[in-house]
Amino acid sequence: MRNLTTSMTEGRPLPLMLRFAVPLLMGNLLQQMYNMIDAAIVGRILGTEALASVGASSSVQFLVLGFCMGACAGFGVPVAKYFGAGKLEHMKDYVFNGAVLTAVFAAVLTVFCAVLCPRILHILSVPENIYENAYRYLIVIFLGLPFTLLYNYLSSILRSIGDSRTPFFFLVISTVLNIFLDLFCIVILKWGCAGAAIATITAQAVSGILCLVFIIRKVKLLRLSRSHCRMQGMVTRELIVMGVPMGLQFSITAIGSMVMQSANNGLGSVYVSGFTAGMRIKQLTMCPFEAIGSAVSVFCSQNLGAGKAARIRKGIYEGLAIAVGYGLVAGTVLILFGKSLSMLFVGNSAVDVLDAAAKYLRCMGYFYWALGILNVCRMSTQGLGYAGRTVIAGVIEMFARCIVSLVFVGTFGYTAICFADQTAWVTACLYIAPMCFICVKGAERKSYDGRERAI
Repeated sequence: MRNLTTSMTEGRPLPLMLRFAVPLLMGNLLQQMYNMIDAAIVGRILGTEALASVGASSSVQFLVLGFCMGACAGFGVPVAKYFGAGKLEHMKDYVFNGAVLTAVFAAVLTVFCAVLCPRILHILSVPENIYENAYRYLIVIFLGLPFTLLYNYLSSILRSIGDSRTPFFFLVISTVLNIFLDLFCIVILKWGCAGAAIATITAQAVSGILCLVFIIRKVKLLRLSRSHCRMQGMVTRELIVMGVPMGLQFSITAIGSMVMQSANNGLGSVYVSGFTAGMRIKQLTMCPFEAIGSAVSVFCSQNLGAGKAARIRKGIYEGLAIAVGYGLVAGTVLILFGKSLSMLFVGNSAVDVLDAAAKYLRCMGYFYWALGILNVCRMSTQGLGYAGRTVIAGVIEMFARCIVSLVFVGTFGYTAICFADQTAWVTACLYIAPMCFICVKGAERKSYDGRERAI
C-alpha cells in the first residue's frame, strides 16, 4: 500500500505536486480525448453538420458533468484531510457516506436530465437542421451519468490518498477502447452521433468498473468494515457542505457558458461548428491547469489535516508560478497555430468554419495566463475547506459571460463570443485571488491556535 499512496505533508512541495500532477494531467488529457475523438471522427466522417450536432449542447454537458465532477472532488476533500491527519478509521466513514451520496446524485440527475433533454435543446436554440442528431447524442450522455459519477467518485478518493497513477492507467485502457468503439459504432454500425455518445459512455463505464475492482482487491486502506457502512449525520453534512458548493461552482459557471452558446447558436451552423472545434482544443489545453489545480488542492487538504499551514502558502505560490508559465506558453500556441489545430476536426474545404475556430482560439490565447491564476486559487480555496467562497467566483464568471452574450453579441456578433470567456476569467480572478490568501491566513491562524492549545 505504501507504493500506492502519497503523503504531501513531508518534502519539497513542488516536486511532490508535480509527481502527483503528471499522471493526473495524462488522465485529464485522455478524458478529453473521449470528446476529441468523437468530434474528429464525427466531423471527418459524418460532416460539419454532425459536428455541430455534437457540439451544440457542450455547455449543458459541462453544466451537468461539471456538477458531477465538482461534487465528487468535494467529497474527496475531507478524505484527503483525514488521510493527512492519520485518522484512517474516520476517513473510511467519509468514503462510505460519499459513495451513498454519489449514488443518490446519479439516480436523481439521470432521471431529471433525461426527461428535460428536449426542453434543454430548445433553450439552447439548437438549429432545426441539427436538432435530431443533437438530441440523440445528448440523451445517451445523460443516460450514462451513473458511469460518469462512478469513475469520478472513485478516482477522487484514490487521488485524495495520493494515488493519481491508477485512475490514469485505467483511462489509458478505456481511451483505447473508445477509439475502437467510435469507429465500430459510427463506421460499421452506422449509428451516427448516437454511436459516438455510446462509445464514450461505454469507455467511461469500463474505467469506473476497473477503479472499483482495483479498490476492492488492492487498496486495503479503503476496505470498509460494517462499522463504517452506516449513514452518519455529521459526516453527511460535511460532505454535502464540501461537495454541493463545488458542484454548483462548476454548474453556475456553465450557466454562463449555456447563455454564450445559445447566443452563438443563433449566429448559424458555421459559427456553431467553428466554436465546437475551438472548444475541443480549448478543453484539451486546459488539462494542465486542472491537473496543477487539483495537485495544489490535495496538497492544501493534506497539510491542513496535518496542521502544517506554513507549507500551504509555499505550495500555492509554486503552483501559481507553474500555472501562469504554462498559460503564457499555451496562449502563444493558440494564437499562432489555432487554425492548424482546428484542422484536426474540420477539413480544409470548410474555410469559414476554420476561420471562425482560429479567431476564437486566437482571442482566447491572449488571456490564457489568467486561467492559470483562476484555477490554482479556486482549487486551493476548495482544498482549504472554503468551498462556498468558490461559488461566488462561479457566479462572477456566470454574470460576466451572460452580460457579454446578451448585451454585446447583438452588436459585435461572433467577436463578442470570442471574448466572453476571457472577460469571465479576469473578473473572477479579481475576487478569488485575494480571497484565496485570506483563506490561507485563516488556516494559519487555526494552526497557530491549535499549537497554543497543545502547549
